[in-house]
This record gives sequence, C-alpha cells and structure tokens, in this order.
Amino acid sequence: MSEKEFHEQEQRETFDAAGLSSNSLSQALGYDIADRRIAILRGIAHSGSISQAARDVGVSYKAAWQAIDTLTNLAGVPLVERSVGGAGGGGAQVTAAGQSLLATAETMERMRAEVLQRVQSGQSPGDAPAVVNLGLMTSMRNQWPCTVLKVESLGAQIRVWLRPAGETETQWSIAARITPESYELLGLAPGVSVLALCKATAVKVFKGQERPMAATQAINLWPAQVQRVTRGAASLADEPVACDEAVCRLTWGAQIVGFAPAQSGLDAQDSVWLEVPEAAVVVAVTA
Repeated sequence: MSEKEFHEQEQRETFDAAGLSSNSLSQALGYDIADRRIAILRGIAHSGSISQAARDVGVSYKAAWQAIDTLTNLAGVPLVERSVGGAGGGGAQVTAAGQSLLATAETMERMRAEVLQRVQSGQSPGDAPAVVNLGLMTSMRNQWPCTVLKVESLGAQIRVWLRPAGETETQWSIAARITPESYELLGLAPGVSVLALCKATAVKVFKGQERPMAATQAINLWPAQVQRVTRGAASLADEPVACDEAVCRLTWGAQIVGFAPAQSGLDAQDSVWLEVPEAAVVVAVTA
C-alpha cells in the first residue's frame, strides 16, 4: 500500500469512527468556508464554551446555537456535546465528528484559496470570473448577485434591501425578511456581497402595463417584459389547471421566472408586473 493510499484509508476510518460519511461532510460544508457557523464550531473547540465562541465571532448566544443546530442537521451526527454544572459551571465539547468536520473545512479552505489564486493570476480583479458563485447548487432558478443596500429592524424580523451587484444607476431593489439570528450569522451590512434567490413558484406574473390592483404588497413589485412563455395545459376536471410559466426580463437586464394563471394569454414581448413576497427571498453569502 502506497503512502497516499494509507493516508486516504486512515482518513476514511477517521470519518467512519466519527460517524461522518462523505455525503454528510458535503452537506455540512456545502457553503462558503468563511461561514460563521464553522467559525463558531472552531471557537467552541478552542474555548470549550458556546457563549465565548459567540462573543469571539460577534453573534448572540441564540445565534450561535442556531448555527450549531444547522450544522448538526446537515452533518447528520452530533457535533457538540454540552455539559451542565460541575466545578467549572459546565461547558461544551466538540465531538469526534465535529473535529473531523473542522479538519476537512481547513483543508477545503486552503484548496479553495489556491484555486482562486490560480484563476485570478494574470487577470485584473474586474476581469476575474465569479467562480465562487458556481459552487452553489439549488432548485431555485431565480438567482442574482447583489450587494446589501440597507438593513431595517422590524422587531422580531430584519428587512434586508438588496440591489444588483455593480448596478448604481438602476432603481430596482429587492427586499428579504430574515431573522435577527440569520442576520448576525451572515454578517450583513451595507456593501456586503450576497446572492439573492427565490423559487419560480413564488413569483406571480400579472399581465398589463398598469400596476396590478390584485397585488398584495407595495414592495418587490416590478415591471418587466415577457421573453418566453410555456403554457400550462388544462388537466382533469377535478384537478386545478396548470399555470403558465413566463421567463421575463427586468428593467436592468436580468431574467426572472414566474407563473401566471393558466390560459393567461401571455406572449413574448408583453408587458407584465412581477410580485415576490419578502419571505420567499433567500439571502446567501457566497464569499
């Protein structure tokens, strides 16, 4: 057995012993390694305290627990064990699975940095391709690179206003509602680069040039032009009628996919209005 094969076998045995499969590793590390969730787990391993890890990363205790719960769900095995009471007042310990996850995260972080450095070598920063965004796989067809415009507190929720990345002239903006814990973990602030996503099924398409009376909200309501239409066919009598799918172009050039009622009569080049609920918009930090 070669040294490389021995190392790979040893690594597999470590993962198996920890309860982490290659699939669970992929799930837990499927996001940017700069994710604060990994930083919180690393902080717990260092200090043995969730509250200290939260302070070091700059988030609340509740947000830190949310981070650990999310990572645990993705990994499929416990990553942190909590002890209560005792002479030291209790604490937290990262499990063997958590240690394996951290080791893999560090390796991926080094490899990612090396790849990005090679891609960007010999190119000006403005010409370098946005390769970071290509690693995100999701069923959501509507995805736009954006920057945070401003953040509003709505009590138990946070409204984040976004504008297209690199666009300073357009008046288009999109609002998303998230929890204060998500706001903390994502490290959102004006100027931060993010990815805005929403499912096509969340986008309502209204035919006509006039602002639709049927719209239920004043924000996330935009004029657009239809590019392509896939018409829904009427189904059996007792079943709902399929919707018409429309690919539309926003005023600043991006495309968005949404749905209108079946037999809407939509055609290419038609003027429409698009409505997206704030709660349907997902904010992702990709770099």
